[in-house]
Amino acid sequence: VVYSGGYIQDEWTVNDRLKLVGGIRLDVPVFGATGYTNANADALTFRDETGAAVQYDSGKLPDANLLWSPRLGFNWDVTGSRNTQVRGGTGVFTGKPLFVWISNQIGNTGVLTGFIQNNNSTVNPFNPDPNAYKPTNVTGAPATSYELALTDENFKFPQVWRTNVAVDRRLPGGFTGTAEFIYNRDVNGIYYINANLPAAQTSFVGADNRPRWTSNRINNVTGNQVSNATVIKNQDVGTAWNTVFSAKTTRSWGMFLAGYNYGESKNTVDPGSIAFGSWSNNAHSGDPNNPGVSFAGASPGHRFFMTGSYRKQYFGFGATSISAFYEARTIGNTSYTFSGDMNGDGGFNDSIYIHANTGEMNFAPFTSGGVTYTAAQQAAAWEAYIAQDSYLRANRGKYAERGAVFLPLVNRLDLSVTQDVFTTGGGGHRFQFRADFINFGNLLNKNWGVSQRLVSNQPLTNPAVDASGQSTYRLRVVNNQLMSQSYQQTADLNDVYRIAFSVKYFFGS
Repeated sequence: VVYSGGYIQDEWTVNDRLKLVGGIRLDVPVFGATGYTNANADALTFRDETGAAVQYDSGKLPDANLLWSPRLGFNWDVTGSRNTQVRGGTGVFTGKPLFVWISNQIGNTGVLTGFIQNNNSTVNPFNPDPNAYKPTNVTGAPATSYELALTDENFKFPQVWRTNVAVDRRLPGGFTGTAEFIYNRDVNGIYYINANLPAAQTSFVGADNRPRWTSNRINNVTGNQVSNATVIKNQDVGTAWNTVFSAKTTRSWGMFLAGYNYGESKNTVDPGSIAFGSWSNNAHSGDPNNPGVSFAGASPGHRFFMTGSYRKQYFGFGATSISAFYEARTIGNTSYTFSGDMNGDGGFNDSIYIHANTGEMNFAPFTSGGVTYTAAQQAAAWEAYIAQDSYLRANRGKYAERGAVFLPLVNRLDLSVTQDVFTTGGGGHRFQFRADFINFGNLLNKNWGVSQRLVSNQPLTNPAVDASGQSTYRLRVVNNQLMSQSYQQTADLNDVYRIAFSVKYFFGS
């Protein structure tokens, strides 16, 4: 691949109070003809997300598309006194190409690699020696069973339109306040479909009436079996926004800064390094090729922060500095899904239905650890579980939304104490003794500074369908008991306090 880019920019001083900056960038990724063509796959017909029949060129890499990125920024001194400043800009930004997206296609055409799926252990017994599965004669012909990673013929690398506006204002008491809003929208966003997935053959009955697949492969002929055909494509529906408010001051004794920000990010899929995994792990409640816009996996949520420092010098002998940083933030988000392929589409990605009442539930009795759990026991336990979970309780009668379960805020405080000792020789030489307390709150109280996680984001397991066409499932068992609580404390390095001591010697200039 050859990647070329260029950028030009100019600045205009409109007057003493207004300054503009404009520019345009051009990026051009060019791929060589390094793909491997599978003629057997190219002859097959697939189905896109609209239901239309489509064929693909398995060896064709993206064309050399010109990616234009114009942008304009401004800085405006509102009154001319520098007490209020408005700044911002808008423009298109092109992301650095993630070439693994394209390497997926090169490695998954059925020419370089294939696989064997043995469902009959009697006819095809397992052999621990991998050499036993190697073909005796390598002809270079396509594999008889394979998966495909394909690129849409109009695919372009990601671009986002970004706009921000901010106001800086001098406040009473020597503070400076800032308010900023940032908005992003995909120009060339990324999403995936499985073009080998047929239309759903049926649907469930009851409150949860989502579509159901009894067969999830279009092309499944012996000798030319396609397990999946994941296609990378572009969309322009993803959005993200973030707002920030902060105030700071700098004094002779030190500084102080406090602020709050909140943001949301939404898309149809979080693209990863594995094409099929990006599609099959994308939570949804309907058609996986049209999952709809929901929260992205990196949607930021809430963040409060405060930091300050204080420094005091003593007679020229030394100086003591104390600094602290406090933060309360959302540590992540997740989705409530079934454990297993609930709808038969070939992906383990099915969002749960949050029952409006026990009458909508259809639990299957089961035995685990010598204990039998009846349908009524599970329904009662699930009802109690929903009641204690804030997200489930607020969304009864709905499908769980992808990425909409935001974990509780984690509160942490870091503290640093520094002692400088000046040498008698002068010249700026000094020793510095420092102690850093990471997660200082946990040193004071073992329950402070500890984050929480879901016990499991898959509380319903073993999804199936009964004779009437309703979905059935089990409630997860944890420690030989039906699940009863959503969260538990985490226990990793970030949840405990750490202390670091250091000694430094600074040479004067």
